[in-house]
Amino acid sequence: MLGIKHVKFDSMTYVIHYKNGKVVKEGRGLSFFYFAPTSSIAAIPIGSNDLPFIFNESTSDYQTLAIQGQITYKVTSPAALADVLDFTLDDKGLYKKNDIEKLHQRIVNEAQTATSTFTSGLGLKEAMRSSKNIEKRILEGLQASAAISILGIEIISASILNISPTPEMKRALETETREKLQQEADQAIYQRRNFAVEQERKIKESELNTEIAVEEKKKQIAEKQMEGKVQQAENERKLREMTLAADISIENQRKQLLVLKTENDRSDAATQGFVIETLLKPYKEVDWRTLVALNNNPDPRFNIALAFRQLAENADKIGNLNISPDLLDTLLSTKK
Repeated sequence: MLGIKHVKFDSMTYVIHYKNGKVVKEGRGLSFFYFAPTSSIAAIPIGSNDLPFIFNESTSDYQTLAIQGQITYKVTSPAALADVLDFTLDDKGLYKKNDIEKLHQRIVNEAQTATSTFTSGLGLKEAMRSSKNIEKRILEGLQASAAISILGIEIISASILNISPTPEMKRALETETREKLQQEADQAIYQRRNFAVEQERKIKESELNTEIAVEEKKKQIAEKQMEGKVQQAENERKLREMTLAADISIENQRKQLLVLKTENDRSDAATQGFVIETLLKPYKEVDWRTLVALNNNPDPRFNIALAFRQLAENADKIGNLNISPDLLDTLLSTKK
């Protein structure tokens, strides 16, 4: 009514009320009446904002990288920001200019400036693996930038979400990586097979060592058995020698016994001969007929036999001699 209006802002908006070019009031979350023909109002959002960005950079090997990330900032000096950029509202409460885009572009430009020097000294692959270093460079570059400090904002954090090469280079890297992975897979297969062969060799070697050990044990057992047989043969030989020695000793003793017995028998025979000779010596020179007569044998056949002997001794003196069969039967008869 008559150009007088009322406006109200939330607590996250810093408001500066200008009247005829001079600051009338300023602060957060203000609510007031103002005369529109002589007033202008600047509304600066002071909450933290997330600024996504993406820009391209070149590496030392002349490859292009697309760096995508996000910068978080907040306005710490709304008055300083209002002096640099235009945040004036129109009658409908909308910004007359889109200077918030200028703010974002300046922040992104400073971030790209801080990044370009770093990435230009890196190769493609190294740059793709340097997201943390790029985050650090962006954050340090923005915090040290004079242009950012003039804007009256504070950089809270910087995050790199993605670093990617061009589609052609990406396909080439994918092919290279795929080939490398295939080589690693082939190497893994080779190593696995080599490991299996090595394990098989160890198993065979262990089996051969076991067989060698078994054969060595068999050899030792055979040697022990041979030693046992040799010892047994030696013991048997010694036993036979002992038996032979015993037999020889027995035979020697028997021989000595026989010699002694022979000597004794000879001595006995000599003694008996001497005795007999001594006993018969008185009869030695006696005529045998005298001895026969002294014998006084009552057997008539004996006497007849003596008679025949005398006849035989004097056969040359006998002309004829007749002996009857009855006499012979009588002489030859075994009956007395």
